[in-house]
Amino acid sequence: MGDVLSQSEIDQLLNALSSGELDAEEMKDNKERPVKNYDFARPAKFSKEHLRTLEIIFEHYARLLSTELSVHMRKTVQIDVMNSEAVTYSEFSNALSNPVILGIVNASPLKENFIMELASNIGFAIVDRMLGGPGVPLSRPREFSEIEITIVERMMSIAAKLLKEPWQTVIEMQPDMERIETNSQFAQFVAPTEMTAIVTMNIKLGDVEGLMNICIPFEAVKDVMDKLNTKYWYSNKQDNDANSYHESIERLISKSHIPIKAVLGTSSLSVLDFSHLQLGDIIRLDTKVNDELNIYVGNIKKFTALPGASGENYAVRVTSIFREEQ
Repeated sequence: MGDVLSQSEIDQLLNALSSGELDAEEMKDNKERPVKNYDFARPAKFSKEHLRTLEIIFEHYARLLSTELSVHMRKTVQIDVMNSEAVTYSEFSNALSNPVILGIVNASPLKENFIMELASNIGFAIVDRMLGGPGVPLSRPREFSEIEITIVERMMSIAAKLLKEPWQTVIEMQPDMERIETNSQFAQFVAPTEMTAIVTMNIKLGDVEGLMNICIPFEAVKDVMDKLNTKYWYSNKQDNDANSYHESIERLISKSHIPIKAVLGTSSLSVLDFSHLQLGDIIRLDTKVNDELNIYVGNIKKFTALPGASGENYAVRVTSIFREEQ
């Protein structure tokens, strides 16, 4: 609000212009392009193209994480990528507060770890929700207990493993959560002067909002920097879309549950006979003991099998398969 002039200041300025004390030409904005200082001690190793590609990768990651957290916590979780920037690691670590949630992610085969910083209010909200509460943070921040750290670490481990799919266009990563730190004083994992890319995401858990920062050291992605450009990323993504689509469908189908039934045989009874059935009565079927049984998947006859036993359970042994052309 300091740039807004009061009415008295406006009157003084108009009087100065009318009296000639100020020259309007001299007050015009300089049309020269502003010059930005370049710090040679801290060269910009992450270009705008690199940062934009990282945002695209983590937008994909945000969608995956939002879905996964919503399932585990049975509550709507919205995650959006806010921005990305290149800073030194000392600037990142100095901005950390206590208590803090720092997840150290082993991003093998990359040479250095990623660091995931989660806002403490989101951490406490996750703990509250996982323990049966509505998912609200504490009114006054405090240190995390061992049980609370274990709960948060479990959710952070899930978040770490989800990094694999968004990064597969760049590198076949095998991410794994190594440990959780809650004290910013023990946050010196890389050299203070090393350049890092910080991707900031906003997490909304119900009515609770907080940030999650992903810190990516330059040394970790130095060998794949040529792949961190949108042209390479999109071209490879289009090539892999068809395969990944089929793989996703197959993965979903393989987890589906379908009913299977073995039909021992059929018989016809009158309604009167049926109504007088008692325990121990025998119903004569239209099949013999040595006949093969029909096995139905859903309502489709798919196999034939012989009856038998497996341990203490009844079972069947498949003898033939019905093909579609049959």
